[in-house]
Amino acid sequence: MEIYCTRPQCPRPQNHFLDLDNDATLRTAQQKYCTACGMPLILAGRYLPIRLLGRGGFGAAFLSRDRYTPGMRQCVVKQFLPAGNLSPTQLQLAQDLFEREAVVLEEIGSQHDQIPNLFAFFPVVVAGLQPNQQDQFFYLVQEYIDGENLEEELTRKGKFSESEALFLLRSILPVLQFVHSKGIIHRDIKPSNIMRHRNGKLFLLDFGAVKQVTNSPTGSGNSSTGIYSLGFAPPEQMSGGQVFPSTDLYALAVTVVLLLTGEKDATKLFDAYSNQLQWQDKVSISSHLAQILDKMMLSAPNQRFQSAQEVLEAIDSSTQIANTSLNYKQPQVISQPAPPPVPQPSTPRSISVSRFSTLELLVGSAFSGFEAGLIAIAFFSLLKSPPVTLVISAVILGILIFAQTRRWIEKWDLVIIPAITLLIIFFVPLLRGGLVIQQILVICLAASLVAVAFTSLFRLIYKILSLLL
Repeated sequence: MEIYCTRPQCPRPQNHFLDLDNDATLRTAQQKYCTACGMPLILAGRYLPIRLLGRGGFGAAFLSRDRYTPGMRQCVVKQFLPAGNLSPTQLQLAQDLFEREAVVLEEIGSQHDQIPNLFAFFPVVVAGLQPNQQDQFFYLVQEYIDGENLEEELTRKGKFSESEALFLLRSILPVLQFVHSKGIIHRDIKPSNIMRHRNGKLFLLDFGAVKQVTNSPTGSGNSSTGIYSLGFAPPEQMSGGQVFPSTDLYALAVTVVLLLTGEKDATKLFDAYSNQLQWQDKVSISSHLAQILDKMMLSAPNQRFQSAQEVLEAIDSSTQIANTSLNYKQPQVISQPAPPPVPQPSTPRSISVSRFSTLELLVGSAFSGFEAGLIAIAFFSLLKSPPVTLVISAVILGILIFAQTRRWIEKWDLVIIPAITLLIIFFVPLLRGGLVIQQILVICLAASLVAVAFTSLFRLIYKILSLLL
């Protein structure tokens, strides 16, 4: 199994441990350390990072496995590590924002099925790379949403249609209505923070910039801390003023406009003279939806819709648009190639194939070699033609190997199938080609050992290349 080192300065973060390929060993294994920098790899004794998902201004996110759950549940481990040379005040603010995300996810993640659940939040103190130095990292563990964000989807398939935009609004507006009812403003809505699960369901992510709305009579409790994404933040947020539910509605409207136009940078649509986004000439949508989006993006907060519910009611006020959204079918995500996901009970998902351990690979190759020997003996005895026998045997063997990769054949099947084939050859003398059963067994066992040897060799070469590259 490969474990990814989370130390940012690690020169070679990928580590492979053969003894962790077995799930039983994985659950009881002692702490493992990075072979390059000595960083502890099993976080909090249970979370095993296996792949870097991405890095941002406040740290990095890793696809991980939780070895203390029955299905080795996949999760996302987010590491707090702000980039750049920050002052102590800025560093403290960044850490507060990271901790705030954990607090908010704990509060609302379990209450809404379109917000990821929080699983854990903990610090890790380790020896630094320099003598007599210690490094401290903070980690947040949350639910893994298996899919792609809307920024990735836009890059993959291009502009969104009106029906797709309406589906987005109908999916995310109820989430915002729920979040705002808890006195929380998200403050960082954009395509990359909306994730589409493989089943088409949309999730709202990244609550690291949220603002808790207080009842301060002076309104100072609502002041912005200056954390926003350029182009998506309305004037009141960019100026460091108060934020409101309509602040999130503004960002959501900009998100929809970018997806409709196919534009990646919102600032390219901004017209300084009118102080608004100029976008309608780049799309072909109903005037009713265009008016709704324009109202959501007005400069003054009090001129916009004041709640997500108001936007939903405005959308429903047009029968034509309502019918369009009802006819829209949830799209299926085509994810980029990635390691096969481990079953996760918390959300519905499509059927997937789990990772093969080293033992399973070797047993499978032994089965393939043994069965290939039996098939070759049987067909050569019937056809007396080595080329034809080779082609037919190769085709059948390919089918068997494919069936193993899909786990249609596994466990006791790997014993039962060769046993049945051997019995057929034993009771049908025509298939033996003049060989006695002992000779057949010797030939098949030799083929089995050759297959195991080749599999081990190719696996070793792959691991060496992985470490070098």
